[in-house]
Amino acid sequence: MISRLSVLLFTLFLLTSCAVPPDSAGFQPSENLPRYDQESFDQYVHDTRAWIANNRAFISDDRDLEIQLNTPFELRPDKPAKRGILLVHGLGASPWYFIDIATAMANDGWLVRSILLPGHGTRPADLMLPDNDDWEKIIAHHAKLLAAEVDELWLGGFSTGGNLVTSHAFTDDNVDGLLLFSPGFYPDTHYLFLAPTIAYLWDWLDIDDEDNIVTYQSLPVRGASLYYHSVSTVQKNLETARFNKPVLMTMSQHDSVLDPNATLTAFQNRFPNPQSHFIWYGDPPQHREDSRVTALTSHLPDRRISNFSHMNVLFAPENTYYGQAGSYLMLENGQDGLAPPDDPNTLWFGAWGQSDSEKYHARLTWNPYFDELLDDIREVTGD
Repeated sequence: MISRLSVLLFTLFLLTSCAVPPDSAGFQPSENLPRYDQESFDQYVHDTRAWIANNRAFISDDRDLEIQLNTPFELRPDKPAKRGILLVHGLGASPWYFIDIATAMANDGWLVRSILLPGHGTRPADLMLPDNDDWEKIIAHHAKLLAAEVDELWLGGFSTGGNLVTSHAFTDDNVDGLLLFSPGFYPDTHYLFLAPTIAYLWDWLDIDDEDNIVTYQSLPVRGASLYYHSVSTVQKNLETARFNKPVLMTMSQHDSVLDPNATLTAFQNRFPNPQSHFIWYGDPPQHREDSRVTALTSHLPDRRISNFSHMNVLFAPENTYYGQAGSYLMLENGQDGLAPPDDPNTLWFGAWGQSDSEKYHARLTWNPYFDELLDDIREVTGD
């Protein structure tokens, strides 16, 4: 979603943009946003599901599936849970992004909840509706609800969600630890600061065909502005304080959205807990003597994988939508000069923009080390 922010924002600033939305429901905002401050999580899920059903601009024939994969969810273990985790997705994504991790953690005895950030789950234009407080308050509210049910509270976040839960953890003593997957602390663009200004001048940063039922493909400038606010807030927190509780953090060396080295530096300097663990997917980082950092190669030619993407860490190879044999293949991947092959068995996989004159790269959307990731979660959380 935000892998093209640098180029798009700079072009938009210079040209006042030519991103004109089509005359379709997906590019017209809903009349309002759903409530998120219900007194129970069950009521929140019920109300949000109904709101999605009434407001979603459907893009497939399977409306029930689209509603299901965008609705917040809870997974409970067989026995009463003493530990709980609240999971927060990234910009343009959905609660379903955590389904594989959530299932595994529930099987391990956790009470797991995955929420829907306001503006998501229905149509890209709905990202024009929330403000910064909406995103911060929904996390505060549901962290408080979950803390009332468990003895130990953890927060988890992907990308923008990683920023939001980290900032909340600096203010909430109830939080016992963090799981951060490709956290968006340091974007790989010098132009993100333009987003709030451009949002007053133009509505749309990027317009694409909406063919992915769990992720917006198009992005209003307002969405980029909200991401910028999450970056500014978490960077201020990291500049002024340390988070001393356990943290698991993952990052791909070839992440096209973020600055991986800046993220690793922040981990080493601002997250000092000896139980914390940083998983680096790529070549071993140079001059990084820290036993808490593990490097796993992301070049796996026997599986036609050149490197890891921003998003693939979350998904098991068996995932039915994004997995190795999943139903959705992310072919559009920022390449020029090559057409996708007719034989999908000749596709290679990698980060957005991965280019090779002889190999067509689709986006890598699953994690070959997913089982190892689950083991790392168990180790960091003391499970």
